[in-house]
Amino acid sequence: MTATTTRATVAARPLSPPRGLLLALLRLHRTALWFWLGLVAVATGALLWALGPGVDAAWAEYRGMGCDGGGPTLGCDLPGPAFFRYEATVTVVVGILFLLPTLTAAWAGGALIGRELESGTAQFAWTQSVTPTRWLAAKLAVPALLLVPGTLAITLLHRTLWTSDQHLMRVLAWRAWYDDGIFEANGLLATAHALTALALGVLSGVLLRRALPALGVAVAATASLTYVLDDLRPHLWPTPPGTLPLMHEHPSSHFWPLQLVETGIVLAVAALATATAFLVLRRRTGAAV
Repeated sequence: MTATTTRATVAARPLSPPRGLLLALLRLHRTALWFWLGLVAVATGALLWALGPGVDAAWAEYRGMGCDGGGPTLGCDLPGPAFFRYEATVTVVVGILFLLPTLTAAWAGGALIGRELESGTAQFAWTQSVTPTRWLAAKLAVPALLLVPGTLAITLLHRTLWTSDQHLMRVLAWRAWYDDGIFEANGLLATAHALTALALGVLSGVLLRRALPALGVAVAATASLTYVLDDLRPHLWPTPPGTLPLMHEHPSSHFWPLQLVETGIVLAVAALATATAFLVLRRRTGAAV
């Protein structure tokens, strides 16, 4: 057999099921993929601007009012347009992280799982040497591999920004560390919430097998989890003796204990939702691993 014949034979071989499933998944959801990459690029670029020219302009404007950083004086509590641009930029990024779980849950429940089960696309894939279990594993793994590095990059940049200019943020009434948006954007919680939203969306799609109902249930479940945890957060770590279990009663040193406990709870919900989705799918299809 010649080298040319060998290359032609290799090229003619069909893709292996895992590789073919991966390529099919990326091709089918390429719009969502490009949307996510664009969102990460915008958020990253905005934070890099805020870390450089944005904060420099805000400081220059602040000092131009006669404020030397030694304490508030007349006019120092009235920021100008440079600071408003700086604050608005960072606020938009925090808003992106805040909305990310809802968007992820809606997409996972509706487009990723519900629509494919409703239209029969999933059932067709199961006849092409792809088991239902492997199909579901790919549906979870590929989005997770995209969500984790992107969200971590945004939160790392946000935390770098938030910790680098504490004086400017304090004097100009920047949000406190325990503010819901800041708390989630400064640690691991934003990434954990995105993964849990993905798991809840997948579970909703597997249970309901219809796009719109699965979308609605996934969004409702994700929003409910966020709401409950926001109320529960002050109670996740003991406050100093003689104080009430409220977030403004916690010292800033409690950031990481609170962050890690809540992240553990959120990831436990994700694990439970994922395991339940696999169990439901196996019982309905008699699927093997």
